Amino acid sequence: MKFITNSSTDPYYNMALDEYCLEQYDCDETFFYLWRNRPSVIIGLNQNAYSEVNLAYLESNDIRLARRVTGGGAVYHDLQNLNYSIVGRSVDAGIFASALHRLGLEAELTGRNDIFVGGRKVSGYARRVWKDREIIHGTLMYDVDIETLTRALDVKGSKMEAKGIASVRSRVANVKELLPRFASLDELQAELQAILSDGDPELPFTERQRAEVSRMAQEKFSAWEWIYGHSHQADFVCRAKLPCGTVEAGVSLDRGRIRALRFGGDFVGAVPAGVVEEALKGLKYEEEQLLSALTDDLVASCFEATGASELIGLIMNKY
Repeated sequence: MKFITNSSTDPYYNMALDEYCLEQYDCDETFFYLWRNRPSVIIGLNQNAYSEVNLAYLESNDIRLARRVTGGGAVYHDLQNLNYSIVGRSVDAGIFASALHRLGLEAELTGRNDIFVGGRKVSGYARRVWKDREIIHGTLMYDVDIETLTRALDVKGSKMEAKGIASVRSRVANVKELLPRFASLDELQAELQAILSDGDPELPFTERQRAEVSRMAQEKFSAWEWIYGHSHQADFVCRAKLPCGTVEAGVSLDRGRIRALRFGGDFVGAVPAGVVEEALKGLKYEEEQLLSALTDDLVASCFEATGASELIGLIMNKY
């Protein structure tokens, strides 16, 4: 199978590359590419960023958030995870499972979109169809940080919260454990590249094409409107002890903007909290924009001895 080379570790470029290769790259044959991302969480096309990901943890640990063009659930990537994309008129995840077999892994397609080895998940994949072409892309965990993976996806009511790190470790497997003959992911990637290409040549990918992918990454895939604004309605409650007392914020979002906001709790203040509720209604659920709409004096009048940054920290679910 012919291939292109992608050395980028930028998740926005890599999400853009998938769309470009599916919709614009001129090749009548099936082709593939292997790639990696710097630490990032990639959510599915139809997922809500606010209810699927621990955004505060991502921010404090310099983990990027990106949205892909395929459905399915949120996944964590780091540089010890290998990703694969296969594009063509008729593609199947069995191609990748067969390559894993040739590495010595008894890989099997299981469930909706998973590849298991010995009862443990090593890969998940997703698919998108465009006209007469389709793309399958997925992960292969080599030596992924399972604790970071779990915490990044751990939100209230999630499967991660219910099962915990120990349970996740028992259900997934890093390929490093299963294939100790490879000293590094670089070695494993080189072997997979050779197996999948089977002697076929590399396809050209010009500077003009790279520039177009970079443009798509900047204008679409790294944009707030795509990552957050694409989210459908979400409702959640945040609660914290602030200088004014215990404050509970009921937040309702729609496509990344505050549709409704209600405060409750035993806090004290001279002015009804509805003043702040109305000031933030319709704004992007984005810390900088919310802070710009409030002053410390306004917040303190509703929430005694409390500053704007403290209240917005509550609304952003940082506590």
